[in-house]
Amino acid sequence: MKVRTDEFKARSAETTRNPRRQASLKMVYDGLHKGRIAAAEDTHGWDDERDRARAIKWHTINNLDYYLDLLDKNVRANGGNVFFANDDAEAREYVLGVAKANNVKTVIKSKSMVSEEIGLNEAFEKAGINPVETDLGEYIIQLAKEAPYHLIAPAIHKTREEISDLIQEVAGGPHQEDPKDLTDTARALLRDAFRKAEMGVSGVNFAVAETGSIAIVTNEGNGRMVTSAPRVHVAIVGMEKVIPSMQDLSTMLRVLIRSATGQRISSYVTVVNGPRKAPEEDGPDEFHLVIVNNGRENLLKDEQLREAMLCLRCGACLNACPVYRKAGGHAYGWVYPGPIGAIVSPVMTGKKAGRDLPFASTLCGACKDACPVKIELPSLLLRLRSDLSEGKTDPKEASSPLAERLSIKVWRFGVQSPAMFSLAGKLSSLLMAPMSRQGWVRWLPPPLNGWTKSREFPRIASKPFRARFKKKEQR
Repeated sequence: MKVRTDEFKARSAETTRNPRRQASLKMVYDGLHKGRIAAAEDTHGWDDERDRARAIKWHTINNLDYYLDLLDKNVRANGGNVFFANDDAEAREYVLGVAKANNVKTVIKSKSMVSEEIGLNEAFEKAGINPVETDLGEYIIQLAKEAPYHLIAPAIHKTREEISDLIQEVAGGPHQEDPKDLTDTARALLRDAFRKAEMGVSGVNFAVAETGSIAIVTNEGNGRMVTSAPRVHVAIVGMEKVIPSMQDLSTMLRVLIRSATGQRISSYVTVVNGPRKAPEEDGPDEFHLVIVNNGRENLLKDEQLREAMLCLRCGACLNACPVYRKAGGHAYGWVYPGPIGAIVSPVMTGKKAGRDLPFASTLCGACKDACPVKIELPSLLLRLRSDLSEGKTDPKEASSPLAERLSIKVWRFGVQSPAMFSLAGKLSSLLMAPMSRQGWVRWLPPPLNGWTKSREFPRIASKPFRARFKKKEQR
């Protein structure tokens, strides 16, 4: 998938000026966010559940090599195949190889953010294979040729009229706007793909190391069909999604589902244990698990940023974030939007290109409060801001303009003593005089002009408070 993390400012500005997108984004708060809060309040010992989930994830991430090895061993023991993909190209090549070896013409897909990450649909199309998204939201954005807007609700930005136009373009017939009619039409379009597909591709919510199982959480029956009807099933998972045991799975499901949609349990929780066994009536003849790195090692090897690998991809931080609810998902320029995307996208795809993302936060802490595994998102954002501004991890990654860095050094010199601070204040007030009107600074020259693009601020006083107060006392 094309990385456009360097376009955050332009794309977010476009979204904030679009009243239709703003109306759609309101549903993030009114629906998903409020639903999560209600589910948390209704769950006895919710905070303890979050602590347990966090402990499970931390233990697994800190012993990731052991649990990935155990997962590999048990998937193979169940009759499946395992492939470790170092990057997106290796992952695509392996999946396409499986498809070509089985003479696949049609692929049905259940929701998979990692398949979006590696650009799998585009690779299928170039190879002459027809990929069909079967999650309704993913199907809509596939028709629109867009990236997901949200981790849980990929088409939440689309209005009913826009969805109707997309489906009518494929199905023909009269214009429909009733949600039930639109769903029925989409179901009819997808039914033929379910019937013809030789291969199914799914994501993975959790991979259980001790049993070699994968768990998939959905609210549509498509997930069951994708993993059981075609003769080949390929599951694609980021390497951070492994957990130790089935007992841990029960804890993780409780916090994931409540945090994602506000439900106690989703409509479907599917556990897949490899290919169909001899006495079983359904299931694939082949099962392949593709475990993807694709930049995750950059998070793993950093003791602080490693915490981002605890993420369950529930979307709760997006729903709570005031910036996401205005900027929208596409502004972040890659698969993962919102606060978690502002952390993982620059690290996984290149810090300098994504330099604006960690700054796309008010640091209000709403994301941390909402996170089911209590990731210290504000602290990680601050850490990346420091790295990106100063180039601490790599001088080549320093992305602050030279003039900005010089300005900070001048400021630091000016506040090192009371005398220097007083002199700096007088000089600043004098320099601001031509830019001020009625005591307010209206504009600033580059590179400081960003401060005054959308706001004004008071001119620095010509005399400091201490001097004015001392003069008043002498009266």
